[in-house]
Amino acid sequence: MRYAIIGNGVASLGAVEGIRDLDPQGDITLFSREPNMTYGRPLISYLLSGKLQEERMLLRPKEFYREKGVEARLGVSVQGLDREKKVFELSDGSRGEYDRLLLATGGSPIFPPIEGSSGPDVYTFISWEDARELDAAVKGMRRAVVIGGGLIGLKAAEALFDRGVDVSIVELAPRVLSAAFDDDAGGLVTSRLEDMGFNIHCRDTVQKIERSGNNRVRGVFLKSGDFLEADAVVVAIGVVPRIDLARDCGLEANRGIVVDNFLQTSLPGIYAAGDVAEARDLLWGDRRVTPIWPNAYAQGIAAGRNMAGAQEEYPGGLAMNSIGFYGLPTVSIGIVNPPENEGFEVERELDIDKQKYRKLVFRDERLVGCVLVGDISQAGNYNAYIRFQLPLEKKTKIRLLNGEPNPLKWPEEKFRMEWNPRARLI
Repeated sequence: MRYAIIGNGVASLGAVEGIRDLDPQGDITLFSREPNMTYGRPLISYLLSGKLQEERMLLRPKEFYREKGVEARLGVSVQGLDREKKVFELSDGSRGEYDRLLLATGGSPIFPPIEGSSGPDVYTFISWEDARELDAAVKGMRRAVVIGGGLIGLKAAEALFDRGVDVSIVELAPRVLSAAFDDDAGGLVTSRLEDMGFNIHCRDTVQKIERSGNNRVRGVFLKSGDFLEADAVVVAIGVVPRIDLARDCGLEANRGIVVDNFLQTSLPGIYAAGDVAEARDLLWGDRRVTPIWPNAYAQGIAAGRNMAGAQEEYPGGLAMNSIGFYGLPTVSIGIVNPPENEGFEVERELDIDKQKYRKLVFRDERLVGCVLVGDISQAGNYNAYIRFQLPLEKKTKIRLLNGEPNPLKWPEEKFRMEWNPRARLI
């Protein structure tokens, strides 16, 4: 069997391991436009801040490809795919062939049209190379504007701030972390960042990047009319799935590449996983793009095993984020901003003085979401109740509301789950 994997993120890593679970002999060839081995994308902010050395970026030892029998073609991109002949054209003029194909092409940075954005001193922040470029420029940087107050934007801002840069964050939404958290959690994070010295501008956006006579960035004009001086601008709004290759060869795609419960696309023998896949959501039951690291790895394993003949259903992705800001830890899991009038019950407990917040979301007497700020010690237990969708007795629900989720209340088959290859999907 000839397996081809396009992309080299954590989904691809999972796919290699999933294939080798069942097929130790098949040929695996991996293609990646980036020249690096699989690395931790969430680590790029720590690399930029100086808290992490480059040798610690890799997720597996350098011998991983060789030990798994993978031919890794790094620094090569796929230009076109012929689904009938099962071949694809590569940027170096060569061709690749496959019997089973995985598209794990990830996402591209969202870059809105902004006057003055063409030229030096404007950066994105989703790759190792982005971090290297900013690292090379930061020594001469006094002030920077980060466009985007989501997870990517805040970690980019934090890394620059830790390098001594005066940072302003511009966010169109009413709060930072608008997608992954709620108003109360976003407010606590905003307060912590402002106390540290960040400048945060919500409900605003950059309309123009002002440049000097030598074409270097001088600052930005906001929609509100304010002008923020800056030596650099980092565009960190988010990512959009790279689906061009899939659409060109006729695969069904909406926001991402549509896959079934086995991670197979609309064409037999072609699979998709990671940030590019529109896959089953565990809680909502429909198909969504959920571009987070654990989901990408789990999808990669499931896709790899199914490519090798397992025929195991992917249980579904779960939105989950865990991140800290200068000693303020935060966690969000599942449905944290539920729609109104659709049967959700929301319970909150907020202590602004102690910088603590707990929010639980219930539906049909099951826990479907939680937000924790300040004290995240029970995050793992809450996660289990959400992931396993355990029905709640009245006493158990009270314990959850009191911040005391009890693993002894889990069903025995969950509590005593033995390790097996599929357990990595949970």
